[in-house]
Amino acid sequence: MLRFLERHTFLSIIILLVAVILLWMIFAVWPEWLISAIGRKKTFVITLLNGVTIAGLYFLVASGFTLVFGLMRNVNLAHGSMYLLGGYIGYEVSENSGSWFLGLLVAFLVIALSGVLLQTLVFRRMEKEELRQTLVTIGISIIAADLMLAIWTGTTYQFSPPDWLFGSSVLPIISVIKSSGKVIFIKYPVFRIAVLIVAVFVGIILWLFLNKTKIGMMIRAGVNDREMLSASGVNVQLIFAIVFAIGAGLAGFAGVVGGTALSIAPGEDIRYLLASLIVVIVGGLGSVTGVAIGALIIGLAEQFGLAYFPTYGVVLTFVIMVVVLAIRPQGIMGER
Repeated sequence: MLRFLERHTFLSIIILLVAVILLWMIFAVWPEWLISAIGRKKTFVITLLNGVTIAGLYFLVASGFTLVFGLMRNVNLAHGSMYLLGGYIGYEVSENSGSWFLGLLVAFLVIALSGVLLQTLVFRRMEKEELRQTLVTIGISIIAADLMLAIWTGTTYQFSPPDWLFGSSVLPIISVIKSSGKVIFIKYPVFRIAVLIVAVFVGIILWLFLNKTKIGMMIRAGVNDREMLSASGVNVQLIFAIVFAIGAGLAGFAGVVGGTALSIAPGEDIRYLLASLIVVIVGGLGSVTGVAIGALIIGLAEQFGLAYFPTYGVVLTFVIMVVVLAIRPQGIMGER
């Protein structure tokens, strides 16, 4: 952090000013001229919170994708199918058992196992053959999409969260002060707040795992020099299978979380695969911090685009990606 401040002093000042202005817009009572310019404060704050929480969901999906694509350089375009399959499996388990947490656990474990099988049967035979990996995983995703459509049809499913995660919470953010003097506070769904907390927790655990543990150091060493790591007596294939299991398991985990916060339906696999690609490209390959920054930028851009200029909102995320690629091709936190 100190190194960043020293290298980018001007940028740090700009970020600080933006943060101060944003905090004022969130907690202050808006004057009339600001309401006339932007609209109601409630709309702005809810859009901001939606952007941050959808960023948390994108991070959960993209963090697994960056482990496989960013660290191991394996092109797994079936990652979106793992998200959707995890959602369907979690839904079936939670509905039949009555336990949402059991559905979450089973989805993580089953999709993690599918990731190990994919790495063992497919990627291990196609190491450093990106084109073949791309074509094969596209084929797998198409087959998986048709099979899921045949089993679960085109119905949209939504999970019922535990009772203590249901409903809305009153936030300490003033929406408006009525002429009678009554203060109206903003309410926001409890589960969406929980999604953000879980995403932050997962991000911290992943960063510590990759940067502060022996296995994490082996993973990074195996990516840079697989032969040398193997010569030192480490089972490289086992390490990479563990990475695939974690990456795929996170996709299944995110499928249950996303199905509870929003819904699961045919087509969600393509949506979240595309979101993961954009987030990883913007944030930087192989960087957990970069994925978090990329997810936040894309989540906020998507929600503010839908709220304030819906006609062009869909294009905004792609504009951001193009600008980042033009200015910093390796991504915001990617290494040269």
